[in-house]
Amino acid sequence: MKAIYRLLLLITTLVIGCADSNTSSNSEVAEINPETYWGESPWPEIRKKRIGQLLPKALKAANVDCWLVICRENNNDPMADHIGGENAGGTAVFLFYNDDAGFHSKVFSPSGEATALDDLDIHDEVVSVERGTSAVNMAVDFIKEKDFRTIAVNSSDSNSVADGLSYTQRQNLEQLLGENAKRLVSSTDVVYEWLSIKLPEEVEILRRAAQLTADWQIEAYKQVVPGQSTDADIAKFLNQKMAEYGVKDGWAPDQNPNVNSGADRGHSHATDKVIMPGDVIQIDFGIKVYDRWVSDIQRFAYVLKDGETKAPKDILHYWESGKAGNRAALAAMKPGVKGVDVDRAQRVLMEKAGSDYVMWSTGHPVGYVAHDVGPNLGGSQASHVRPASEKLIKEGMTFAFDGFHAWKLENGGVKTISVEEMAVVKKDGAEYLIAPQEDLILISSKN
Repeated sequence: MKAIYRLLLLITTLVIGCADSNTSSNSEVAEINPETYWGESPWPEIRKKRIGQLLPKALKAANVDCWLVICRENNNDPMADHIGGENAGGTAVFLFYNDDAGFHSKVFSPSGEATALDDLDIHDEVVSVERGTSAVNMAVDFIKEKDFRTIAVNSSDSNSVADGLSYTQRQNLEQLLGENAKRLVSSTDVVYEWLSIKLPEEVEILRRAAQLTADWQIEAYKQVVPGQSTDADIAKFLNQKMAEYGVKDGWAPDQNPNVNSGADRGHSHATDKVIMPGDVIQIDFGIKVYDRWVSDIQRFAYVLKDGETKAPKDILHYWESGKAGNRAALAAMKPGVKGVDVDRAQRVLMEKAGSDYVMWSTGHPVGYVAHDVGPNLGGSQASHVRPASEKLIKEGMTFAFDGFHAWKLENGGVKTISVEEMAVVKKDGAEYLIAPQEDLILISSKN
C-alpha cells in the first residue's frame, strides 16, 4: 500500500512541477503528504546501530576509556538526541565505555524518565534514580569503581557539538570526582570520530536528499523568464518545493537557497536582482530530511543572449575549469589522505586555468548539518591551515565539495563558478552520491 501511495505522490508531484508556478493552488500543495512520501523516520534504528557499532570504535580511536554526557531539560547538551537524551527532564548522566568485556552504555536517569528511556532499547542498562538522589553522584561512584584512566566530557574549544557541558556542571563534576578530576579530557576526538562516519543507510538517505535538491534546482531554472524573473523568484519557487514535500532548510532559512545571478555575495540571501541575458546564475541549496540529514548541492545556468545557441567561449572555459577542479578533488578524496591535500589537488588546476583567488575551502563534511564534523577540505593556499584540514579522510565520510573558477566582471565585481557536488568515501576512493552536473544549464532569452 505504501508503494502505491508513493507512486501516486510521484505522479502528483510531476504534474504540479510541470504546471506554471503562478497557477499552483493551495489545494494542490495540500495534497502532498510528507509522511506518505518519506515514511516513518529511520532515525531510532539508525541511532541504535550507530551507538552499538560506531561508538566503540570512536572511543578506541580517541584513546578514551569512558565518555560522560550530562543531559537536562531546556538547556540540553548538543549531543543529546544522538544518545537518546533528547527528552531529559531532570539531570541524567549517560556513560559509554570499553572494558575487558567489551562496549557498554549505562544511563543514570531520574525515575520519571527512566521507564521511557529504557523502552527505547538503545542502552545496555538504565538505572532509575529516585527523587532526592543525584544522578551525577551515582555516575561518579560508578566511575570511581571502574577506575577509568580517561573520562571524556563535552568541553571543547574547537567543536561546538562537543562543548555542551556548562561551567556549573563541570564544577560540580570536578568536586565530586576529587583527585580523579585530573582524568577528565575533552570529548572533541570522540565526537569527531563518531559523527564523521555515516552508516550505509544514512548515505542512502543523503543520496535521495541530494537528488531532490538537484532536481528542484533544474526545475527552478525552467521557470526563469529573462528580464522579468529575479533571483528571489527562484528562491521562492524552491521554498515552495520544500513546503510541498515537508522538508526543512539545510541551513539558515534566510540564506537558503542562495540564488545569485550577479557578482559574488558569499553566503547571502537572494535579492530582487532581475536576471538578464549573459548572466551566470548560481543556486546554492540544501534541504533537511527527517529533521536530521542535510544536503548541499549547487547548480549553474547561463542565460543566452540574442543569437546565441551556446555559452560563449570564455564562460565555457570558466565552467570546464571549475568542473575539472571538482573532478580532481573527487579523485584525491581517498582513505588516508589529508583534507588539505584534496584542496591542493584542485587548486593546481585553478592556477593553470587562470582563475582568480578563491578564499573558500574546496569542501566540507556534510550530513547532520551542512558544515558537519570531519576533515575540512581546505587550507592549501590559506595564511593558516585549519586543524581539521590535517585530519585523515576515512571510509564512510560524506562531503560537499567544489571545483572553483573565479573571474572579474566588467563592473569590477568578481564571479565564481563553484561546481558543488556531494560524495561518499569508499574503501578504494570516493564516489558521487548522484550524477554530477556535466554542462551548464542554458536558458533562452526568448519567451
